[in-house]
Parts: sequence; C-alpha cells; structure tokens
Amino acid sequence: MTTFLLVPGAACDPSCWRFVVDELDRRGHRGIAVDLPCEDDSADLDAYADAVVAQHRDDGEPPVVVAHSFGGFTGALACTRVGASALIYVSAMIPRPGERPADWWGATNCSAAQRAAALAGGYDLDDENELYYNGVDPAVVAEEVPRGQSDTPTVAPWPASELPRIATRFVLFADDRFFPEAFMRGVVADRLGVDPERTPGGHMAMLSHPVELTDRILAQT
Repeated sequence: MTTFLLVPGAACDPSCWRFVVDELDRRGHRGIAVDLPCEDDSADLDAYADAVVAQHRDDGEPPVVVAHSFGGFTGALACTRVGASALIYVSAMIPRPGERPADWWGATNCSAAQRAAALAGGYDLDDENELYYNGVDPAVVAEEVPRGQSDTPTVAPWPASELPRIATRFVLFADDRFFPEAFMRGVVADRLGVDPERTPGGHMAMLSHPVELTDRILAQT
C-alpha cells in the first residue's frame, strides 16, 4: 500500500479529490486529500506545506505527493518535509526558486496562451464552467464546495532553494482549457525537462475522469 498526499489547487476544497480517493482505496492504496488554509490571510506557503505534514498519516513508508494546479507550489515544498518518494504534478504550476507565485503567470506567458486557446476552441474565458469544469457532469459541479483564496501565498518568493531531488512526473490533462496542453508542454520542458504524460479530461479531470487519472498516478508505483 502506498499513501498519496493529494494537494488541491487554489480555492479548492479537498473534496474535489473524493473520486480519486475512492479509486485508490479500491486498489489497496490510501489517498489523503489535503485541506489547505486557502482562506486564511495569515497563511503563507510554509503554512500550506505544514498543513500537508500535519495531515499526513505516517505509516513508516514514504508517501507520494500529487499536486494539482496552484498546489504545485505547496506540493513541491512539502516533499522534503514528509519524506516523499515521488512527486507527481497534475496540470500543476511548477515553481522556480526565487520566483513569486504571482509572477508565474507573466514568466510563462500563460494569459496569452489561454486567450489563443479560447479563440481557437470557441469558448469563453470568463465562463468558469467552460474554463475549469469542461467535461464534468453538471450534477458533480453542483456538489463542489465553494471556497475563497487568499493572495498571501502568492506574494513572497517560493521559499525552497531547489525543486525536490526525487522522482518527478508531470501529467497533462488533454482537454484542459485553464492550462492548455501545448502551453503546459512548454512549461514542463523549460522547468522540469521531463516528458509529460497525458490523460483525458479538462482542468478538473479528477472529477470527470478519476479512473483514468488514478491509472496514470499508479502507472509507475
């Protein structure tokens, strides 16, 4: 059995991982969906990483950290604190030491990539359902727990001196509109230098394609 620490993105309730937690359990593994202090204006990225540590049920075996979207900053920072054996970014923002998370968007030219993809795909960037939840059953979207997101973890430079020196993978979501595939391939090449893997779904593929995402998470376990 492997423990997977599932780190959500910005303003995301840990329940967004519920289907993946169930899939992992069905296959004999443990998934812990981490609750981050996203609405706490006093909580910086160190506090987010400490939250991962606090919720890790240490059974003596090194966990695998799985980080989604803005959770990439937290997941990468938490790895050394929990003694992780591997890090899996899933459509996640990859940190760069010394760079502020708030500056990631400009450094990667993300907004221009989003606009180009929306123009080509014929969808509205201002429509949250179109952008984040494409491919997700509306009944599942209706169950999502709304949360706010403080700017505090974005304003200081990412505090680690380097990315974790552990096995690291990146999983692309094939129909992601928030982080389009072509854009993310460039970011992964630049910041990780690994070949990304690909699985179906939009930005919230853990809700639309949990079986396929769990397959991918477990592929090298």
